[in-house]
Amino acid sequence: MTASAAITLSLPLSNAMAADNLSLTAGADGSSKASGTSYGNVRDGNTGTYWAPNATTGYVSVKWSSATTVSSAVIRQASGGGSISAWRVLNGDSGSQLASGSGSPSTVNFSSTSLKKLTFEITGASGAPRIAELETYSSGGSTPTSSPTSGPTSPSPGPTGGTGTPTGAWPSSTGNVSISGTVNVSGTLDGGMKTYCCIGDGSQDESQDPMFKIANGGTLQNVIIGSPAGDGVHCEGTCTIRNVWWNDIGEDAATFKGTGGGTSYVIGGGARNGSDKTFQHNGNGTVSISGFYLSGSGKLYRGCGNCTTSHQRHVKIDNVLLNNIDMVAGINSNWGDTATITRVTLTSSSGATVCGKYQGVAKGSEPKYLGEGWNDSNCKVTQSDITYR
Repeated sequence: MTASAAITLSLPLSNAMAADNLSLTAGADGSSKASGTSYGNVRDGNTGTYWAPNATTGYVSVKWSSATTVSSAVIRQASGGGSISAWRVLNGDSGSQLASGSGSPSTVNFSSTSLKKLTFEITGASGAPRIAELETYSSGGSTPTSSPTSGPTSPSPGPTGGTGTPTGAWPSSTGNVSISGTVNVSGTLDGGMKTYCCIGDGSQDESQDPMFKIANGGTLQNVIIGSPAGDGVHCEGTCTIRNVWWNDIGEDAATFKGTGGGTSYVIGGGARNGSDKTFQHNGNGTVSISGFYLSGSGKLYRGCGNCTTSHQRHVKIDNVLLNNIDMVAGINSNWGDTATITRVTLTSSSGATVCGKYQGVAKGSEPKYLGEGWNDSNCKVTQSDITYR
């Protein structure tokens, strides 16, 4: 199978994945809606549409005709809206609080609850946030990946699937896709665990083209990326990278370039054989990394310290297994960056820095390393969040 340069793919979610998201069969209502938005947009399976309140706070609910058991919710934000500073998830039947938090939410787990209505309430924000999807699931953890379906093009998840604790096991390829240029992704590209190869020269040259370029709101999933992979994956806005495996990191595994705010997700998957950064954050907003395995690299995440435009950036890292690395996250404390780090297991990395602080500088200069941070306004991590093996 051969893919030519600059292919644009827009594929629907698999039936198995759609069935996992309980919101797709629900109704919706809320407190208020900004002009041109709809409550129903949060459960239509389309990250290109959204609901926004007509003020900085408000709520949106999904509801079912009969009692439904729910134990997790995934909040996906569209770019261009206000930044959420405080939120709650409520049992819409009783009004009782199931979960709450500060900052931008992503995957929210809570005790399994039977209800007819679930509410996501924004209690603090810098402007009117845009909620693209309020997904609900009956089992906890990150967004479920698809299960195999019948037919020759059915997607098949890797061994970790993006939902459990990473083990370091590498997936088997189901076939090969030869490409000769960047593959443009609009909507969802499900690679069915095929290996896509190759582009670039395998060097650290930042001028190389990416293998995949994901449009705002797009999803790349169930893909093995061969070597060389050029400049990896580029997210042009917010995106989801689910169960993607890099055989060789090259320059960067993925670069997040969007400047419209919101959250991009890396769910499951893994990468190996890198020398510097794995995930490079050049834009603004938040990158959420969960269920990921990394072996042999400098950093899991780095917020750009000398890009053309300076941004405040945030990263959330949870439930990751990191082998033989130098640093978990590097952030620029003078720009107000934050790193929220939980459930990290480090192997062969006893000297690794967990949260490294830098002084961001103008393009053309080199950022200054300031030292490691623990449990402060920038580095939201404690020693109990890290396990060394």
